[in-house]
Amino acid sequence: MDNQSSDDISLRILDEVTLDQHWFAVHVRSRHEFRVLDRLTQTGIEAFLPAVERLSKWKDRKKLIDFPLFPGYLFVRISKDYRDMLAVLKTNGVVRFLGLIPGEPEPVPDDQIISLKKLIENKEALDPYPFLREGHRVRIRKGPLAGVEGLLVKKHGKHLLVLSVDILQQGVSLKIEASEVEAI
Repeated sequence: MDNQSSDDISLRILDEVTLDQHWFAVHVRSRHEFRVLDRLTQTGIEAFLPAVERLSKWKDRKKLIDFPLFPGYLFVRISKDYRDMLAVLKTNGVVRFLGLIPGEPEPVPDDQIISLKKLIENKEALDPYPFLREGHRVRIRKGPLAGVEGLLVKKHGKHLLVLSVDILQQGVSLKIEASEVEAI
């Protein structure tokens, strides 16, 4: 009984620590996204850099290379404690946290990060898309991307699901059949 109660207390403490953490967008030096990601990870900070593979061409060869989906930005999951924020800011290559009020970091909603991770893991052809406030919010009903939410947009006769990351004022688009989504 004592083991169970101490396990329950440990789980509650772990849940409280996890609930206290939020995703934040971080602006980094140009072309330093992958280096900053490595540095943050080595210090034990959970970081996420959405990257896509693109074919890069040189005179003599072609090669698939990972490119940041949002150049100059990555995401960290930390608490709002000043020590956690300072640890991120002291990381070589980090410029600042993003927020609507200068100097006041604003958390990125978890559902946006979860959806973005699903899109990246699926390895579909993603393209950067301008930030949108208008349009109908939709959710993919079935398949490997089930549950991903975004805006349904029609462009050149084709439907796109646009996932916007508010704090960056940027987004990504994915070609989709309108019949595969449901209104939220």
